[in-house]
Formats: sequence, structure tokens, C-alpha cells
Amino acid sequence: MNRSSLFAFSLPLAYGALAITSLLVSGCGGSSTSGTPHFTQIVSFGDSLSDVGTYRVGTVAAVGGGEFTINGPSNEIWVQDLASVLNLPAPCAAETGLDGSAAAGFSVPVTTHAGCYGYAQGGARVTNPVGPGNAALGGSNAILGLLTVPVSTQIQNYLAANNGNFTGKELVTIWAGANDVFIQAGTVAAGAETPTQAVTAMAQAATELAGYINTGILGNGANYVLVLDLPDITLTPYALALPSADLPLIAQLVTTFNQTLQAGVAASPNTRILWVDAFTLSQTEAANATTYGLTNITTPACNLSPQANPLGSSLICSVANLSGSNVLNYEYADTVHPTPYAHALLAKGILMQMSTAGWY
Repeated sequence: MNRSSLFAFSLPLAYGALAITSLLVSGCGGSSTSGTPHFTQIVSFGDSLSDVGTYRVGTVAAVGGGEFTINGPSNEIWVQDLASVLNLPAPCAAETGLDGSAAAGFSVPVTTHAGCYGYAQGGARVTNPVGPGNAALGGSNAILGLLTVPVSTQIQNYLAANNGNFTGKELVTIWAGANDVFIQAGTVAAGAETPTQAVTAMAQAATELAGYINTGILGNGANYVLVLDLPDITLTPYALALPSADLPLIAQLVTTFNQTLQAGVAASPNTRILWVDAFTLSQTEAANATTYGLTNITTPACNLSPQANPLGSSLICSVANLSGSNVLNYEYADTVHPTPYAHALLAKGILMQMSTAGWY
């Protein structure tokens, strides 16, 4: 997930692996037994919600950024949390680089990294290669120049580097569609398409993603695939800042995508795919924040002012530019991206679901 003004930063060292591990292990199924799968690594496809460092280069790296959350050496996003608990290699970005302003330190040659399976990229859409932050959109997007390689190409790149198949021992994750929501909502706001056209486009994107999962992933040997639907974007600080009249369309774009995607993968063997209902989880957390240990569900933990954060994004957020001293248990790092604490909540829920399915 990504917008030109949305990015993430790092958490203080005091809030790190120890606290996250305690949260994750509590209430989960424990370590794998001889009767459950032993994964070799995590292979992740999607957008900024799963990006483990595609843009940790140039100026972004120099200021301590690189992931769309609160950045820091002990702060992790959900796929890293899963890897830690499952004793798998730490996920690393399959591709790094930036296509933006050389003067600002945002022009860094694209480099592929053998042995890294984090294909998700901030700004990525399902099929369209031009997502939020891509230089082709012009304006401030051209300054940062996110690569935004779409999920369709991410899967192709993985297959090209791995003999055209999965071994069946990988834990494959796929979470995408949010950037299609942002693009469609923006296009409607600009008067370039109607709400009906935007909803149709979301249904098409979901149909395409289901096809990539069924054919490109399951059809090429993957046995353990986590498919996450979109959270309720109307609950994010991004949506809460919009005119209330805009929210019904945002809601319809999200639900259309989720329902179409779920229908598209419904025929897949349920022993090989787990549907993760991030939409319901986001609503449940918002309605029961205290129960989940969340202290704020509407305000970004990162200081997004131009003085503190020139990108207005969690991509370069860290302990150096938080919005206050007691923000570690906030839901959002910026206007759409989760904090490491919120990522850990998601990871815990997924691990419990995997345990129920006998995957963990």
C-alpha cells in the first residue's frame, strides 16, 4: 500500500524483538511439531504492507528508512514476524532501487538479490505497472520514483529465478489491491472516471489477482499460500481526512475487491490456501482497541510535517521523527500503514489460523 504522501519510520530500541516475540508467542500454537509443515522460507508478493526494504537505498537508507512502518533495527513488519517465530531466514528484498531525483538521492540503479524472496514493493498494484509514487505519474512522484513492479510481474520474476516453479515447501504470502483503491479513488476525484467505472476496475483487478494465485502460484507447485484481503480503508487516518461523502465509494471499492478475490480463489484446495480476513480484523481492532493493547487508532505515530518528514511518509519514519513519546501502541505509523505493534497483531492472528489448519 502506498500513496505519494504516505510512508513509514522506526520504533525506539526499547520496543523491539523482546516485546514483539512476547506478543506473538502468547496464545499461538508454539513451534512446529513433526506432523506439521517445516517451511524453507517465506516468499512474499504484494505492496508496501509486505515490503521488507525495496527502497532502503540512497537518501532513504541514509536517514534510517526503508520500510513502510516505524523503522528501526528491532522493528518488524508481519512477514518478518512470521519468519522470526517460524525460525525461517529473515526476509530480504528481491529487488532494490529508486527511479527518482538524482539530486535528492532518489536515483539508485535497480539491483536484484539472489536468495531474497521479498518481492512485494511499495506502490505496487495488481497488474498496472504505474502505482502511487511511480515517476510516470509526475509531480512529487517523480522526485521519489518508486519502482511499483506489479504483482503479476513479481510472480513472473520469482518463477524466472527459480526454475519456473515452487518447491512446495515455501510459505507464500500475497497481499495487494490497496494501491488500486487509491488510484481509482483519485481518478474519480479528478473527474476522469465515474464511480461505476472505478468499481468495475476493482472487480477486474481482483479477478486478475485470483488468476495469478490459481495459475501462477498454486499452478506452479506452491502448497502453502496465505491470501490476505484488504483491511477496511475507511477506518484509516487517510480516509478519515476525506469528506464524509467520499467514504461510501472507498468502502465499495474495498468490498468489491475483497468479495471478487475471495470468490476467485474459492475453488482452490483449502489445504493449500488460507484466506486471511484482514478486513474483519481491522474492524474488530477498531471496535475493541483497548483489548488489543492499542492506544490510538486514528492518529499517525509518525510526525508527517514537512519539517520532520519531507516525504510525509512512514518510509522515512524513525525514532527521530515520531509525533510523540507514547506512540508505540498506535495502530498507524502514517495515514495508512501499520506500526510494528499493529503488524505483530496481524502476525499473531495469522499464526493462530495457521495452527488451526495444521500449518504451524
